[in-house]
Amino acid sequence: MKTSRMKENFHTHCTYCDGKEPIENFIKKADELGYDQLGFSSHSPVPFKNDFSILEENIPNYVREIENFKPDFPHLQLFKGLECDFIPGMTKPFKYFQDTYGLDFLIGGIHLVRPENDDRIWFIDGPKREIYDHGLEQLFGGNIRKAVTRFWEQSFEMIETQSFDIIAHFDKIKMHNQNRYFTEDEDWYVKLADHCIELIRQKKLIVEINTRGIYKGRCPDFYPSDHLLQQISKYNIPMVISTDAHQSEELALCHDDAIAKLKDFGIKYIMYIKDKQWEEFAI
Repeated sequence: MKTSRMKENFHTHCTYCDGKEPIENFIKKADELGYDQLGFSSHSPVPFKNDFSILEENIPNYVREIENFKPDFPHLQLFKGLECDFIPGMTKPFKYFQDTYGLDFLIGGIHLVRPENDDRIWFIDGPKREIYDHGLEQLFGGNIRKAVTRFWEQSFEMIETQSFDIIAHFDKIKMHNQNRYFTEDEDWYVKLADHCIELIRQKKLIVEINTRGIYKGRCPDFYPSDHLLQQISKYNIPMVISTDAHQSEELALCHDDAIAKLKDFGIKYIMYIKDKQWEEFAI
């Protein structure tokens, strides 16, 4: 177990996907900030035209570019990863990307919710709340409980069927809700979220505390919420701190606030990579 303070971020988006800056900018910024580990996690390819995910034909260049910077930054460990979207019946198995391109880690996340027996998709992410609202109405007839339940069911299926290391912002369904349609203390919602925690515990996944919603002004709280952090602490589920950076200046935003939040819930350790294995260090 490492006991000295370590700085790291494994959730980083560059211009190979929807990030705003090239790989080099993030590496230089991380080096300037005294980071020890930096992982890149471009959004994995999805089978439809979009402006947010990496093209599969570009993955070899993405991997090569990260590798090529390693000799120039010997004090900063660089890791190759993807943030894989899971859409039932549409996306490739996560393990395919890791095995095919020799990736160091994978993040699994839900940004696109597919209703049952329907090829249309509800986009729950992004800066525009009206897209969330439109999808809720068009795909679920405005039935928020049905829509949110589908989000959680898709999350359950991802955890149960895919191979990955870190689960991303796993209660992100709350971002554009802002207590307009449901509250997070409703029994039906708590049961779904708690079941997700149980599956995460069984699969021994790492949970990220994600700061992006706060510093972008889209959510007043971290992902996950306080209730879920309480459960994570209770079951000793491992964690990392993620800023979900899309610009180099975002690499450390709210990082110290996240540490303080974890300590408030009695969470004392964060994970890092050592010799291709995840190990814990004290915060």
